[in-house]
Amino acid sequence: MAPRNLTQVTEFILTGVSDHPDLQIPLFFVFLLIYGITMAGNLGIIILTSIDSQLQTPMYFFLRHLAIINLGDSTVIAPKMLINFLVKKKTTAYYECATQQGGFLVFIVAEVFTLAVMAYDRYVAICNPLLYMVVVSPQVCILLVSLTYLYSFSTALVVSSCIFSLSYCSSNVINHFFCDIVPLLTLSCSDTYLPETIVFISAATNLVLSLIIVLVSYFNIVLSILRMRSSEGRKKAFSTCASHMMAVMVFYGTLLFMYLQPQTNYSLDTDKIASVFYTLVIPMLNPMIYSLRNKDVKAALQRFLANSCCSFKSM
Repeated sequence: MAPRNLTQVTEFILTGVSDHPDLQIPLFFVFLLIYGITMAGNLGIIILTSIDSQLQTPMYFFLRHLAIINLGDSTVIAPKMLINFLVKKKTTAYYECATQQGGFLVFIVAEVFTLAVMAYDRYVAICNPLLYMVVVSPQVCILLVSLTYLYSFSTALVVSSCIFSLSYCSSNVINHFFCDIVPLLTLSCSDTYLPETIVFISAATNLVLSLIIVLVSYFNIVLSILRMRSSEGRKKAFSTCASHMMAVMVFYGTLLFMYLQPQTNYSLDTDKIASVFYTLVIPMLNPMIYSLRNKDVKAALQRFLANSCCSFKSM
C-alpha cells in the first residue's frame, strides 16, 4: 500500500459563492452594495444611539451592540469575499482562515444571545413596566452585554481550536465563500468525531437556550398584551416589540432552516445560500427593520441631520 501524503496544508482555496467566471464582476457589485448599505445602516444606528439623549435607554443600548455585532459579522466575511471576486486564485492563508472562522463565531454567537437579551428587555418593559429601570438598570445592561461577549469569545476559542487542531493533508479546496466549519471538517484527514461532537453540542446549546429565552419572553408578552383592556395600550405595547419580533423571526428562521432540514436534503450549496443570508443580508436588514418602524430612531435621525445642517451653516 502506497504511503499517504501527509504534507500539512498551509493555505486554503475558497470556491466562492459561484465558480462561473461571467458572474464574478456582477456578484462583486451586488455584494459591495450589500456591504455598503450594511456599513451605513449599522454605523448610523451606533452613532444615533450613542449621541442622542432620548435614545439613552436599555432598549437602544442593546440595539447599539446588535449593530456593532452585525457590523463585525459582515466585516469578518465581506472584504475577503469581495477581493476573491476580482482575483483568479482565491486563496486564504491557514492562520487567516482560522482568524476569520474565530471572528465569525464570536459575532454569530453574540448575535444569538443579544437577540435573546433584547427579548428579555421587551418582556420586562411590557410585563413589569414599573420595575423596568430597576430590573434592567445600566449596571445590569453592561453585565449582560459583557457576559455575552465573554461567552461568545470563549465559544469561538474552543471551537476554532478544535477545528484547527485537525490535520489537513489532502485537498485544500473549501467549497464555500469563507472558512466555515462544515466544509473544513470535510477536508480533514484526521478523526473528526470529537470536533463534530463539540460543534454539535455548542450549536445546539446556543440555539436552544437562546430560543427558549425568546419564546418564553414573547409568550409572556403576548399574554400581557391580551390582558390589556385598552386597544390603544395593546397597540402601543405591540409596537415596542414589533421590530425585534421581525428581526428574531428572520434570524432564527434562517438558522432553523439550516439545522432542521433533513440530512438527505443537505448540501454545501444550500449551506452557502443560507450563510449569505445570515452573514451579509440580515446585518443589512436589521438597521432597516429597527429604523423604518421606529418613531424614536427616525426622530433622532431628523434631529441629527438638523443639528448637522445648523453646524454646517454656522461655519
